[in-house]
Amino acid sequence: MTPVKTEVLYLSYDGMTDPLGQSQVLPYLAGLTKAGYSVTLVSFEKKEKFEATGKVIAEQIKSFGIDWQPLSYTPKPPVLSTLWDVYQLRKKAEELHKQKNFKIVHCRSYITSLVGEFLKKKYGIKFIFDMRAFFADERVDGGLWNRSNPVFNRVYLYFKKKEQDFLENADHTISLTEAGKEIIHSWKHLKNQPVPVEVIPCCADLEHFSRANIQQNELSKYRTELGISENDFVISYLGSVGTWYLPDEMLGFFKRLLLKKPEAKFLFITGDNPTEILDRTEKLNISKDKFIIRKASRKEVPYFILLSKFSLFFIQPLFSKKGSSPTKHGEILGMGIPVICNSGVGDVDRIVRDTQSGLLVDKFKDAEYDKVISQVDSLLQTPPEKLRAASEKYYSLEEGVKKYLAVYKKLSS
Repeated sequence: MTPVKTEVLYLSYDGMTDPLGQSQVLPYLAGLTKAGYSVTLVSFEKKEKFEATGKVIAEQIKSFGIDWQPLSYTPKPPVLSTLWDVYQLRKKAEELHKQKNFKIVHCRSYITSLVGEFLKKKYGIKFIFDMRAFFADERVDGGLWNRSNPVFNRVYLYFKKKEQDFLENADHTISLTEAGKEIIHSWKHLKNQPVPVEVIPCCADLEHFSRANIQQNELSKYRTELGISENDFVISYLGSVGTWYLPDEMLGFFKRLLLKKPEAKFLFITGDNPTEILDRTEKLNISKDKFIIRKASRKEVPYFILLSKFSLFFIQPLFSKKGSSPTKHGEILGMGIPVICNSGVGDVDRIVRDTQSGLLVDKFKDAEYDKVISQVDSLLQTPPEKLRAASEKYYSLEEGVKKYLAVYKKLSS
């Protein structure tokens, strides 16, 4: 007799047609279904992306054995659109529960946890609060919620109260970082301390981000396409230069690097508008021919990373970022390329120190940049295998799935 599978409802406010859904949701869920869980996935999809790639993603999700129930994301007006989406989600979740009798509801971040907490209280479903970072503080730190506006201040205070409720009521919480877990366990206002928290960072698909897949003729082709010569000392930046990153400080670092390595070039692997980056270089008096700015497909990203000597990323070291885990860190190390980054963000500094896989900038000052730059040649002696081993230790997708499975087994036993 075939054992009855545990029914799991996974709720995500991020869409599966978004890159984030494809890299940070589906690989985990594929692993969980393979282990025998029956997963129903509800996500919010943006109209243009869903129309463009929805059918392809639906086929992929179906091949994993996941029942995907996409909903339409409501972009505006602020606050009211989110309230409408929460209403849609609650209605859909209740409908699905009547059909499937879920044992676990797994909520990605805070918006979906409003529904997860409701389902736990009404139906007794085990509730996983997969908090990601400190959502409300992140919105304020990023300038998205201005607390001098009474509406946004009220929304901030509401979500800080809900954060406490989720942590107290969840059957298990997932934090991206040890730093985030330590902060949660230091809070005296929480009941039931220490609340159960598992640390699972943003894992990297190390089968994809691997030198084993690299074709040398393809690598040479990309080098030629990007106008990189054998003598160029290329450094890279991977991803959007969005809310949290510090482009001016990264360019300031690069300007100091040019004093030691005049043959240096800065490769931005990004879909951002090149003009926005190049406009900043004028203020610093750096020649535009020192920059290569190029969008890359998922297939191309490992090749582009491999064209660089090291990868640079500076993130604002704010309170909310203590709970953040930059996906790019695991991907870059997976390719055997070292990193130069700043301290004070999630577990990045402790990982860099523990694995000796990069260099840390403690202050955004020329003297600090010069100190770090003086150690670059030594850093480049690090064997690629050692850097990949660092990624496998901290960012392995298989290890992430194992940790999720341990939580699922505990809640379904």
